[in-house]
Amino acid sequence: MQFLLAFMLAAPLLGAVAALLPAPPGLKGRSPEQAVLRHGVTVTGVVLAAAIALTLGFDHDAPSRFQATTDISWIPALDVRIHLGVDGISLPLLLMTALLFFLCALYSYFKLPAGPSPKAFVALLLVLESGTLATFAVLDLLLFFLAFEMVLIPMYFLIARWGGAQRQAAAWKFILYTLLGSVVMLLGLLLIGVTADTFDMVALASDNGRELSRATQLLAVLAIGIGLAVKTPMWPLHSWLPDAHTAAPTVGSVLLAGVLLKMGTYGFVRILLPVTPDGMATFAPYLGAFAVVGIVYGSLACLALARKGNKGDLKRLIAYSSVGHMGFVLLGIASMTPTGVNGALFANIAHGLITGLLFFLVGALKDRYGTADLDTLAGATGAALYGRAPRFGALLAFAAVASLGLPGLAGFWGEMLALFGAFDPAEGLPRAAFLTYTAVGAFGTLLTAAYLLVVVRRVCMGDPKAGPEPAVADVHRYEFAAWTPLVALTVLAGLWPALLLGLTDPAVQQLLAGGNS
Repeated sequence: MQFLLAFMLAAPLLGAVAALLPAPPGLKGRSPEQAVLRHGVTVTGVVLAAAIALTLGFDHDAPSRFQATTDISWIPALDVRIHLGVDGISLPLLLMTALLFFLCALYSYFKLPAGPSPKAFVALLLVLESGTLATFAVLDLLLFFLAFEMVLIPMYFLIARWGGAQRQAAAWKFILYTLLGSVVMLLGLLLIGVTADTFDMVALASDNGRELSRATQLLAVLAIGIGLAVKTPMWPLHSWLPDAHTAAPTVGSVLLAGVLLKMGTYGFVRILLPVTPDGMATFAPYLGAFAVVGIVYGSLACLALARKGNKGDLKRLIAYSSVGHMGFVLLGIASMTPTGVNGALFANIAHGLITGLLFFLVGALKDRYGTADLDTLAGATGAALYGRAPRFGALLAFAAVASLGLPGLAGFWGEMLALFGAFDPAEGLPRAAFLTYTAVGAFGTLLTAAYLLVVVRRVCMGDPKAGPEPAVADVHRYEFAAWTPLVALTVLAGLWPALLLGLTDPAVQQLLAGGNS
């Protein structure tokens, strides 16, 4: 188990180095480009197999205990250790991350985005995978920061070199926002580590903030919270996200929504809730307020983009929908209750699966039509995907109703639990304020349903014989291979939520009660 977790973090880095080397004779296939793309599928597939093996070997009777741990002294002068471990909170995120990277590598093997060398593309993808996996596995504050920052450069180049229109501006906006947030976050992490005389996240969580004064906790929550809020993203620090999603290649958008946004909310749960509980209790009402504003703002922005004549970009619309969905995650965290935090963690996974599928579908739709402009796609009577490409239309409708929180699918449980958590927040939090947040969040679910149903009506319905291009390619086999796991898991998590909640709940209960000891 120790080897599996360490292997998952190291294998993508080694694979990235190997991707830049010449392909050995006999492994080039039809071309060196094909060989390096096959290499990316192989490495991410091996990492996914290791993640599945780690999940099967995980002691599901003790999900609150860190397992597969490694603890090695790295910088003795600062007491920084290479401390790795996985519990019921991080295991689902590790598994989803490994799955999404494999599906993106598989999709890219058949549909590589236009850009420079495939070698550089595969190498950047693998470095990005190593950084995201490490973020969910490390148990040292400074290692968390290094892993958190490790993903910025690969994602910057994926957007800037393989993206679409306005990719340079979007890439610069992405990295400037996240770097500025990270600088502030580092100050907060150093404040905690120096004050408590340890950077070990397990020891800090077990102490539950007793070594930190109230003033220290307030400063730490403010500094770390800003950095995490940028990555989440929380309104009003979200403005980099729509531009980045609109310009990014398909797999870049999938990974940005499915994995990178989760790093911010994971930091709130793993660091701020157990390490600075008093500081979080002070800022929780404000966090909840920003969360519900983000829910409504994201939904209204999507409604505006979906309206006929507004030239709304479908990728941009889904990006704004992420602002609203992540608002539910933040609302659950702000409640500081087991119900709310479990809902936040469930919504994290559901959003990764569903929005990852949506970006896959919209990317494929853009490849078929040459645009993601909703007015162009809809045409005079509607794009009529049900008639022109019935399987594609059915998948798009499925992803949309899953995203709006249809009961029986994964999107329902996380948002419902987050609202329940806000309805009855932790002791000491203002109940009246959180009741208001609950009402506003519930209204946001109606707005979400409204814009997604408008999108389905405009893109999937209409006269299939109308318009200049009635023939649209239906789902290809490689697309089925990349999308089917996301559909299956969305249904499985919706019908059997205990599969995920059984992992997270014991870990959350112990985290809020005094950390994982």
